[in-house]
Order: sequence, then C-alpha cells, then structure tokens
Amino acid sequence: MIDLEQVRKVANLARLELTPEEEEQFLPQLNSILEYFQQLSELDTENVPPTTRAIDVSNVTRSDQLQRYPDRDALLAESPDQDGDFFKVPQILSTEE
Repeated sequence: MIDLEQVRKVANLARLELTPEEEEQFLPQLNSILEYFQQLSELDTENVPPTTRAIDVSNVTRSDQLQRYPDRDALLAESPDQDGDFFKVPQILSTEE
C-alpha cells in the first residue's frame, strides 16, 4: 500500500527523525493500519448517525453548588495584590479596538 518514500514523508511531516531500521519497521505497521481502515471503509454506514457509540457515555460530574469559603479574609491575605474584597491581577485585554 505504501512504500519507504511515503514512510519518510510521513515521518518528515510528523517531525520525526527515523533511522533506516525504524523506517523498515514502520513500513509493515503503517500498511497494517491502512489495511484495517480499508476494511472499515467497506462497512455500510449509510444509516448510522455520526455520533453513534458502542456504549453510552455521559459526563460524570457533580452539579455546581455555590458555597461560601469559610475564611474569606485568610484567602484574600494569600493574594499578592488585592483591591478591597477582590484579587487584583494584571490586565490581559487591551482597551483598544
């Protein structure tokens, strides 16, 4: 499917420096991957939605709950710079348009 020249091109695009032995090693591996994709392309996926998964996946996250920090003054005291009840940070956005 691919030859050594194409392996070298892929390595160059990936910014990899391969030895001649590594190029020889990767050649059958890359061909094996391409053969597998060829098998997958033979499947009829006409009526399969693009986001179909073999198993249901959902985020396992807790819901946000607003809570007061128990010692707000101690937290603010750890800041290198503050302005009243707020942390003071360097400006990162310019006011110019």
